Amino acid sequence: MAADGFVYRWLLFGTTIVLLAEAAQRHTASDNPSTYNIGGVLSNSDSEEHFSTTIKHLNFDQQYVPRKVTYYDKTIRMDKNPIKTVFNVCDKLIENRVYAVVVSHEQTSGDLSPAAVSYTSGFYSIPVIGISSRDAAFSDKNIHVSFLRTVPPYYHQADVWLEMLSHFSYTKVIIIHSSDTDGRAILGRFQTTSQTYYDDVDVRATVELIVEFEPKLESFTEHLIDMKTAQSRVYLMYASTEDAQVIFRDAGEYNMTGEGHVWIVTEQALFANNTPDGVLGLQLEHAHSDKGHIRDSVYVLASAIKEMISNETIGEAPKDCGDSAVNWESGKRLFQYLKSRNITGETGQVAFDDNGDRIYAGYDVINIREQQKKHVVGKFSYDNERAKMRMRINDSEIIWPGKQRRKPEGIMIPTHLKVLTIEEKPFVYVRRMGDDEFRCEPDERPCPLFNASDATANEFCCRGYCIDLLIELSKRINFTYDLALSPDGQFGHYILRNSTGAMTLRKEWTGLIGELVNERADMIVAPLTINPERAEYIEFSKPFKYQGITILEKKPSRSSTLVSFLQPFSNTLWILVMVSVHVVALVLYLLDRFSPFGRFKLSHSDSNEEKALNLSSAVWFAWGVLLNSGIGEGTPRSFSARVLGMVWAGFAMIIVASYTANLAAFLVLERPKTKLSGINDARLRNTMENLTCATVKGSSVDMYFRRQVELSNMYRTMEANNYATAEQAIQDVKKGKLMAFIWDSSRLEYEASKDCELVTAGELFGRSGYGIGLQKGSPWTDAVTLAILEFHESGFMEKLDKQWIFHGHVQQNCELFEKTPNTLGLKNMAGVFILVGVGIAGGVGLIIIEVIYKKHQVKKQKRLDIARHAADKWRGTIEKRKTIRASLAMQRQYNVGLNATHAPGTISLAVDKRRYPRLGQRLGPERAWPGDAADVLRIRRPYELGKPGQSPKVMGANQPTMPMPMLGKTRPQQNMLPPRYSPGYTSDVSHLVV
Repeated sequence: MAADGFVYRWLLFGTTIVLLAEAAQRHTASDNPSTYNIGGVLSNSDSEEHFSTTIKHLNFDQQYVPRKVTYYDKTIRMDKNPIKTVFNVCDKLIENRVYAVVVSHEQTSGDLSPAAVSYTSGFYSIPVIGISSRDAAFSDKNIHVSFLRTVPPYYHQADVWLEMLSHFSYTKVIIIHSSDTDGRAILGRFQTTSQTYYDDVDVRATVELIVEFEPKLESFTEHLIDMKTAQSRVYLMYASTEDAQVIFRDAGEYNMTGEGHVWIVTEQALFANNTPDGVLGLQLEHAHSDKGHIRDSVYVLASAIKEMISNETIGEAPKDCGDSAVNWESGKRLFQYLKSRNITGETGQVAFDDNGDRIYAGYDVINIREQQKKHVVGKFSYDNERAKMRMRINDSEIIWPGKQRRKPEGIMIPTHLKVLTIEEKPFVYVRRMGDDEFRCEPDERPCPLFNASDATANEFCCRGYCIDLLIELSKRINFTYDLALSPDGQFGHYILRNSTGAMTLRKEWTGLIGELVNERADMIVAPLTINPERAEYIEFSKPFKYQGITILEKKPSRSSTLVSFLQPFSNTLWILVMVSVHVVALVLYLLDRFSPFGRFKLSHSDSNEEKALNLSSAVWFAWGVLLNSGIGEGTPRSFSARVLGMVWAGFAMIIVASYTANLAAFLVLERPKTKLSGINDARLRNTMENLTCATVKGSSVDMYFRRQVELSNMYRTMEANNYATAEQAIQDVKKGKLMAFIWDSSRLEYEASKDCELVTAGELFGRSGYGIGLQKGSPWTDAVTLAILEFHESGFMEKLDKQWIFHGHVQQNCELFEKTPNTLGLKNMAGVFILVGVGIAGGVGLIIIEVIYKKHQVKKQKRLDIARHAADKWRGTIEKRKTIRASLAMQRQYNVGLNATHAPGTISLAVDKRRYPRLGQRLGPERAWPGDAADVLRIRRPYELGKPGQSPKVMGANQPTMPMPMLGKTRPQQNMLPPRYSPGYTSDVSHLVV
């Protein structure tokens, strides 16, 4: 029950809304006029009568006329004088408050009178519906602000031309048109519609040549000369009947209306009295059916007023032409309702575009036969099922120029082509010709570089993979060529620009592609990558070489610094080794120092014993064992120290062996290949500041990165680093300025095979191929493709690969270079030599310090010795003076004793005791003086004893001598004479005085 109540409430609500809408409609309708006057400016009485009859019948058609609404007709005759027409419109139509005007005219009277009606009515915002005016000027809404027409303008035939060209598969045409408004309009319509609605470039028609002429021709010969040199043989012509007669006359004289030529013309040209057989033309359906167009225009107007009555209030139409301040807003709104109509009438589907021009108009395709007979071979009409226009042509009924049943190719195949190329090793090598050179080498071909700015040419010679391919291709399919280099040195990329008169963007190409698109070249023979962007605008042959994209980088080399020899061990390990040496040395010293067996005698008979190991000897021993040098002295003596020494020797052996093996691994055996793993390397995807990658701007690789969404971050980073040419990028990779260059695999593999320091990283990606570029619709496309397939089958392409790309001997050398271990050089081991140099310098420095220190010590010792010697001399002198004084005293006593009567023995004994009181004593250390013993011995030299009263004589050599008594051992003999310091014997003792 609740659900039923809910449904009931919704039904009640919906009914209420409908009743309110009907009430509002009745209220609106009650405010609108009940009678509507429709004006007619017609060319003859039959049209006037038919116009009146049509409106009477309209009042009984409830589908178009609401209740209580009545239409009335107000007609005047079209005057050839446009001024009279203006006055008639004001006096007889506007005075009667007409809501719209239907206008027609005779084709021979011109368009001035209909234009006058449009100006006058448009000034008061009264809609005007033309049924015969087809000039392009009426499409200008700035002038004809409220003008519509049930017939299409002449320039709409360009739409039918495009459909016919698509049907016949003609892609290159020559357009001939007059220089008036309609002629230029049809050219603009053709170009705009071709670019806007025909996205498939393979079927899009391109204009090879545009021939514009002034109306009222007398001769067309000059233009025919240019047309004869063009490739296209399909001519689209818009011309008046009189001009068409002149064009057909001159074209027949140049044999351009016969076999192999295609002429498609508009309605006016189709009626020339000398139209050649086989010409195709268009004829508008119901073009001269004024009655049908009158009926359609009236019903279109009634449909618009009915919808406007239901939606808004219609104000009364203006009545006075003298009131210039009238602004009829309802008239402007009514014009918008009229443009939105789409009904089926007597002349077909009636609808309008934004300019108020009729669309969906039907055309007959006419084929001119003998004696100017017109035969319908097709129709361009509205398809109700598809709700669009459709072209139907019966090809079997067409008779082409020259009475041919077979469709012409529509193009003349040229045998002399302009071929462009670009420098790209190894495919194309370019060499500038010297001033004294007049021709290229036998394996080269001239390839001038034309400067577009000053129209000069620089002479170059080209050779390589693509040049050999071009030479063989020209022989195989029989054509001649002129070879030239790309004017701007680029493959070409597109720039988006606004289309003239349209809101869409169009692509403008540069480089090689731009030359081909703009038809300044016929063929491109270069390493041109096939990609979707280029294939949209040019033709490609089958690939002559398959390739992909890869990354070129310089092989990473281990940095050889001055301390390269330290690389096998980490810094921590080196520090531990250094600490271990000195710790072991210290422990060895302590063990040998405190061990009871650290000292022992060398033998039982030797009283000397060997010294224990000191600290410096222990350090020397530890370093000697580690560095595997001979230890001559300073080895441990105790058993405990020797055990530690053996353990240290084992440790040193392991350390040295490990160092040697690791040094070989670091400096000899290991050769790193690449730093990058490929395009998926994280360092490329999230490019770091210290890793730069780039490609060539505007190239196929650049376009590839634009297309790949997952590579967008990488592309934004590398876009700023892109180079103008591949050569510059490769040189920067060699110099280390660029870390990764992304380019075609063929070129990079060639560079890597030529230079062993370069390497390609990762697998190929973005696989594609190199193809020969041609113009869209070029007749050479199939022939070139077949020739390339034959080259692949015959092995010619493989031969070119071996000759130009794969340098076998260079690759073998690189492989040997990879397999051969690195040779250690000064760069690797410079640190060792520097270490030796530092050791030598340190030794020299230490010896200098030692010498200086020794000299200082010697000087100090000499000063000390001199002082000690002086002190000893002084003490000796004092002692000698005492001895002399004592001797003199004793001599006096002796002399006195000789004269006395005392016994001689007693006196002599007393004298001797006084003379030599210390002879029996050993001198202490403080009395030791260098030369003292010798002086005493010299004083006590033995003399011969003479007779009393005679002087003693020295003993001769043959005389017997007395043994010299030792000092302190024996007493002096009694017969020894006293020293010679008696008064009777004076000796010089001055040397004893200091």
